[in-house]
Formats: sequence, C-alpha cells, structure tokens
Amino acid sequence: MKIRMLLLLVVGIALSIVDIAVAQKPDASSKILSHEKDWNAAYNGGDITAMNSLLADDFIITVEDGKTYSKSGYIALLGNSELRVQLSDMSDLKVRMHGNTVAVVTGVYHEKGLSKGKPYEYHDRFTDVWLNIGGKWQVIASHYAIPATD
Repeated sequence: MKIRMLLLLVVGIALSIVDIAVAQKPDASSKILSHEKDWNAAYNGGDITAMNSLLADDFIITVEDGKTYSKSGYIALLGNSELRVQLSDMSDLKVRMHGNTVAVVTGVYHEKGLSKGKPYEYHDRFTDVWLNIGGKWQVIASHYAIPATD
C-alpha cells in the first residue's frame, strides 16, 4: 500500500512538472507575432541587421505594385536613402500554424512616408509565410495587396 501511494505521489509530481514546463514555454504563434513586430520595427527603423536575421536566404516579397524582391533586393530597397518610412502599422493579425514548421500570418497594414521626396500612403492586406529553419523562425515569403474597393 505504501509503495502504491509513493508511486502515485511521484507520478503526480512528474505530471505537475510537465504542466509547469509546458505553461512556461511560449507557443509558436506567440513567437511568430513577436517576430512580425520585430520585422515591422526593423523596417520602420531601417535596421538591416535585424532584417537580415528575420528573412530566410531565399525570401521573396511581392509589393503593392506587383514588383517582387529577393532578400538582398528588399534589404537594398530598405537601405535606399530616397525612401523615408514615417508610419508602418499592423493590425488584425491572425496566425495559422501548420505543424511545427510553417506559420501563415494575415493582417492589415498601413504605411505612410516619402519616396523620392513625394508622399505616399498604402492601406494593404498582407500574407507572410514563416518557416522554422533549424529551430529558427524566418519569413520565407510575403505578399502585400491593396484591397479591392466596392
């Protein structure tokens, strides 16, 4: 009887430890949302180093006018002194996890700034695809589109 009680106590403690460990581990969708915010801050602040770590080597982005840029092209565009981002804001973010390796984020994006001295403003919908590469989440594809108006 004592052995049985001791065994139940040990199993109970072990299950409690597992529950605590799981509760303390941030879930992947929270990590992805954090990375989205980091990416937006890096873009807004022109932080090339942060941008380089968040984008996969074979990253591709499609922007509002249909142009596509590779990782190096996108970072070069960000480093362009003729582009001044004054506001970049994301909202209505939704994360869809596909196993432990793929996350798809959709949301609303608003950007204002100056390009070649002329003001611009975008109100977009976007889709970002994140891939867990060797334990590190990086964005592999991004697409921005101006919503259709009725």
